[in-house]
Amino acid sequence: MYKAIWNNTVIAESNEIETVENNAYFPHDALKKEFFRPALTKTTCPWKGVASYYDVIVDGDVNPGSAWTYPDPKKEAENIKGYVSFWRGVEVVQD
Repeated sequence: MYKAIWNNTVIAESNEIETVENNAYFPHDALKKEFFRPALTKTTCPWKGVASYYDVIVDGDVNPGSAWTYPDPKKEAENIKGYVSFWRGVEVVQD
């Protein structure tokens, strides 16, 4: 089982992930939705496309833009469509 943890709280967990550029991508349905809200941030990757971000919120603490997804990735990155990855202190562990 893979788990994404922030602020001592499991915010996502799944038996399967996709790994791209050393980032673990969790299926969107693996997210514990109560800890996420859409952020306004967008970035563009030359080969994956446009990324949308989420803020992670646990116990009132906000980790802005610490999760991202490619809702409509380019063909080369279709394997991460519907998947979410993390940074900014969100730890991914496998147990």
